[in-house]
Amino acid sequence: MTFYEELIQETKTSRQRLSNVPQLMDGLRGDISRETYVAYLTEAYHHVSHTVRFLMSMGANLPNDKQELQKIIAEYISEEVGHEEWILNDIVAAGGDKGATRCSIPNLETQVLIAYNYDYIRRKNPVGFFGMVFMLESTSMQLASQGAGAIQKSLQLPDNAFTYLYSHGALDIEHMKFFETTVNAITDKRDQADIIEVAQNTFHLFSDLLLAIPHKIGVSHAA
Repeated sequence: MTFYEELIQETKTSRQRLSNVPQLMDGLRGDISRETYVAYLTEAYHHVSHTVRFLMSMGANLPNDKQELQKIIAEYISEEVGHEEWILNDIVAAGGDKGATRCSIPNLETQVLIAYNYDYIRRKNPVGFFGMVFMLESTSMQLASQGAGAIQKSLQLPDNAFTYLYSHGALDIEHMKFFETTVNAITDKRDQADIIEVAQNTFHLFSDLLLAIPHKIGVSHAA
C-alpha cells in the first residue's frame, strides 16, 4: 500500500461524515437556494484567501532537512494565487455583494479551520499541511464534478457564477495526481502520521463549516 492509499483509507470515516452533511448532499443535487450558494461562496472566500499564506508559512517553517519540499510548495503557490478573486466574481454573478463579502466576518467554524492550520504549521509540523491540501482538493473536485452543474441548472445562474467550482473540476484532477506523487515520496513516519491527522481533522472542521451555512433559505419543494 502506498502512503496515498493509506491516507485515503485512514480518512474514510471523516470523509463519510462530510458526505453526510445536509448542505453538501443538497448542493450535489442542486437542491439549494441562491442565498445558500452565496453563503457557501462567502465562507469559501474567507478560507481560500488564506491558502497562499498557509503555503508560504509552510515553506518558511520547514526544517533544514525538508527543504526539498520548497520547490513543490512554490508550485502550489503559483497555482493558487488569485483564487479568492474568482470567488468574489462568482458572488457578484450570483447576485451577491463583493464589497460586503470582503468586509464580512467569517463564521466561527471557518475561523477555527483557518486557525487550526496556522497553529499546526507553526507549532507542530508544517508538512502536516498536506493533509489540508488533500481535503480541499478532493472536496472541491467532488463539488465541481457533481454539484456545480446541478446548482447552476436549478438556480439558472450564468457560467460566470461558477468560475471557482468549474475551474477546480479540471485543475484538481491534475492537482491530485501531483499530490499523490508528492506524498508518496514522503517516507518520514512522523510526517505521514501528521498528514493523516491534519486530513482527518480538516475533513471534520470543513464539515462543521458547511453545517454552519444557512440551509434551505428560499428553497421551495414540490409536494
